[in-house]
Amino acid sequence: MRAVVVREHGGVEVLRHEARDVPEPGPFEVRVAIRAAGLNHLDTWVRRGVPGHQFPLPLVVGSDGSGVVDAIGPGVRTHAVGAEVLLVPGTSCGQCEACTNGHDPLCRDYHILGESRDGTCAEYVVLPARNALPKPANLDFEQAASFALVFQTSWSMLVDKARLQPGETVLVQAGGSGVGMAAVQIAKSFGATVIATAGTDAKCQRVLDLGADHAIQYTKEDFAKSVKQLTDRRGVDVVFEHVGGETFQRSVRCLKWGGRLVTCGATTGGKVEINLHELFFKNIALVGSTGGSLGSMPRILRLFESGRLRPVIDRVIGFDEIAQGHEALEGREVFGKIVVRVS
Repeated sequence: MRAVVVREHGGVEVLRHEARDVPEPGPFEVRVAIRAAGLNHLDTWVRRGVPGHQFPLPLVVGSDGSGVVDAIGPGVRTHAVGAEVLLVPGTSCGQCEACTNGHDPLCRDYHILGESRDGTCAEYVVLPARNALPKPANLDFEQAASFALVFQTSWSMLVDKARLQPGETVLVQAGGSGVGMAAVQIAKSFGATVIATAGTDAKCQRVLDLGADHAIQYTKEDFAKSVKQLTDRRGVDVVFEHVGGETFQRSVRCLKWGGRLVTCGATTGGKVEINLHELFFKNIALVGSTGGSLGSMPRILRLFESGRLRPVIDRVIGFDEIAQGHEALEGREVFGKIVVRVS
């Protein structure tokens, strides 16, 4: 089978197109013939490497995907060959205390496709059967491959960690990114007021079209000052942060007393300074988040089926254009998701 593999960290030149054996499903696993795969910033981190973190190279990249069940392993009773599915990237043992309590990312055997187990930029992938969910009938394969990682991550951040309530105000950093556009939609579905940042006027307009109440063009104005003006200097209840070093300190300053900041990334760097006096005097909560619970996906999928959430695809590219897709992500040339047509 064709697969895109990283064997050493570096630029897009380390993305190797290789021929690999078709994997066989083990007990309680299925093999999926991939029709489409979604790119994420996570893919660029895996390719470049993250200081202090070791990825299990060589590794097939790609976390999101959709396709058709091609083979089933021993013990699988829930899937049939030919079923159309979308893949949930976070896999876990499904049996430990963390998993049974719905906290999959705390499982000691938690992995993400394309990060710590072979991913979706290949013609076939093997994964636990419970991570292959029925594809919503109103979505095609490309749409179904575009949203699982970012919507599951954003849901965990806003719903599970921040405990977002109707009527609260949320600042979404980089609202045109994959997780950003997901956060805007999820927050609006919960009845929140959304302030989103974006890097161009065109992206600001698209964020507003997604439902954001306010958009701040962060290359033209100080978003922290704009947030204070928009909230009559009270600040926001929740900050959705994933940009990292460029924004983190100002993001904290945007919080009201008792506010919550949740972060899932550090695209512009992971080293930041925190004013502890501000933290404890204002009763601020800072929370980290990775991935999300498999149990959240049925509710997310129902919102997609009803049209309250929708995939946002910037472009669809060919399998031989994955390197160009990485360059577009790193150049901040994307609104929403890049999808790879695999077959």
